Amino acid sequence: MYLTTFLFLLMMVLLSVGYFTLLERSVLSYMQYRKGPNKVGFLGLFQPFSDGFKLFLKEYFFPNNCNFFFFFFSPMFGLFHSLFMWIMFPFISNLIFFNLGLLFFLSSLSLSIYFIIIMGWSSNSFYSLLGSIRGISQSISYEVSLSIILICYFIMVEGYDFFSLMLFQSGVWFIFFSFPLFFCWFSCCLAESNRSPYDFSEGESELVSGFNVEYSSMSFSYIFISEYCSIIFISMFSLLVFFGSDFYQFYFFLKLIFICFIYIWIRSSFPRYRYDKLMYLSWKCYLPLSLNYLFFFIFIKSLVSYHKNLLS
Repeated sequence: MYLTTFLFLLMMVLLSVGYFTLLERSVLSYMQYRKGPNKVGFLGLFQPFSDGFKLFLKEYFFPNNCNFFFFFFSPMFGLFHSLFMWIMFPFISNLIFFNLGLLFFLSSLSLSIYFIIIMGWSSNSFYSLLGSIRGISQSISYEVSLSIILICYFIMVEGYDFFSLMLFQSGVWFIFFSFPLFFCWFSCCLAESNRSPYDFSEGESELVSGFNVEYSSMSFSYIFISEYCSIIFISMFSLLVFFGSDFYQFYFFLKLIFICFIYIWIRSSFPRYRYDKLMYLSWKCYLPLSLNYLFFFIFIKSLVSYHKNLLS
């Protein structure tokens, strides 16, 4: 039963990835005063299936001097990794939830950069190698702040599963007393998922599409699907951490769509920053802010524990 529900969840995630691309293309088109995809099916609802068939049926090219084994299999492993993170989603119908889900998230999040390294190195292309190097330094810089932010809520909740986060925020959401930390978290999530304005590993203007420049057909589709699957998962994770959402209410999924819409909104509104500004923002702005909030949360938790001891 658990395997059946998990496979159904993966099918819904892959379907939502397709319609997330349709939402992105439609929103970007209306923000640029033009019409988006509206021809395939009713109001363009079958456009994701058309794009998927087109990508998977294209001829597959690979460079003659590439390391073929790593070049061919690394996009598949990247897709498997982005789908594997959905194992943290609790299945209340089977009374199964991940006790150490937040620690698993921190552990598995850092694995995604290895696939970018392997894809850039195995292509034996100068531009793809440059894109993978930029992706490495970007992810390392922002994962430090992102981990410290999560540690703050570990201290408050004293648990590592999604149910503890949801129950702890039944009275008040975390965003109300850590509002600047939410913007820091969301900016780190943009950098972690290689989204604009932090898409430096995929800089089309200077890197000719970056680490994935040599990929085509189904391999490019795997990279594309894994990136959008990670965006949806990180959006869901942001809701659980800061908005205390009950993930079995319809209202939760409306908020999830709104967070995904913010990703698209930012892409249409901001240009790509300079790379040195990205590094400066991470080490000189986000890291001190997250460390100060860590001390603030430790102080609050120690006060609560002290008053509990007095009352007992």
